[in-house]
Amino acid sequence: MKVLLLKDAKEDDCGQDPYIRELGLYGLEATLIPVLSFEFLSLPSFSEKLSHPEDYGGLIFTSPRAVEAAQLCLEKNNKTEVWERSLKEKWNAKSVYVVGNATASLVSKIGLDTEGETCGNAEKLAEYICSRESSALPLLFPCGNLKREILPKALKDKGIAMESVTVYQTIPHPGIQGNLNSYYSQQGVPASITFFSPSGLTYSLKHIQELSGDNIDQIKAAAALSSVVNTSGGSSSNSLNGWETEAPRTGQRRLSVNLLLAAGQELGLGLRWFLPTPFSRVPCPPRSLRTL
Repeated sequence: MKVLLLKDAKEDDCGQDPYIRELGLYGLEATLIPVLSFEFLSLPSFSEKLSHPEDYGGLIFTSPRAVEAAQLCLEKNNKTEVWERSLKEKWNAKSVYVVGNATASLVSKIGLDTEGETCGNAEKLAEYICSRESSALPLLFPCGNLKREILPKALKDKGIAMESVTVYQTIPHPGIQGNLNSYYSQQGVPASITFFSPSGLTYSLKHIQELSGDNIDQIKAAAALSSVVNTSGGSSSNSLNGWETEAPRTGQRRLSVNLLLAAGQELGLGLRWFLPTPFSRVPCPPRSLRTL
């Protein structure tokens, strides 16, 4: 059975994308097609802010892209030496909050100690920060242009100052149409397609509809996050342009691979949920996708 994953490949320690490997164990032939690209913004401004830790009570990173922006600031402005000599230590004297282990791992690579990575999502991180933060100085929050307002609003409601700086924007991957054309011409209509973000859905859906034609109703659509299709505020299932779809309830940290396996079970009878034990080894999609 052929399944299509609309995401970038992320190699693990075995040199293979974990979704491809794990799905293969169940006889599913998965293909990855990236649908998102990112452009970095306001790096000079962000670099200047990073140079003045005395102005802030700490840092908040909720996506790998934001960390990459920090890395670019250090590289492009020849700040690596001063970072290692003094800035890193000054930031480490403050709190550096992160969402998710993938983001935490990148933050640690630039020498910062993290906390909050086990919170799992922005809502829980906001609660964690509110329970600990007492500094009168604002927290510096590098983010994307499509960030959700849950974290900023929660901190504002608790009187915790925060300064946001948009350091990247999400754009369509330039190869979406060509890669999808190639996939359909070589492999035909997939049995299942999984979307990993609302942006990915927006940028790819039109091409998929055109290529699938009358066969669109044969495809099972699955969502890695509830925000892709769960627009009713509580229901775990919905309809997406004629597709039967399922998505986790808000806050549920389940992997998209269980949706794919479920989609492969009863085509035409709706999606069933189960999470085989081997999938516990597969990391959640990196950079909390809520930030895309």
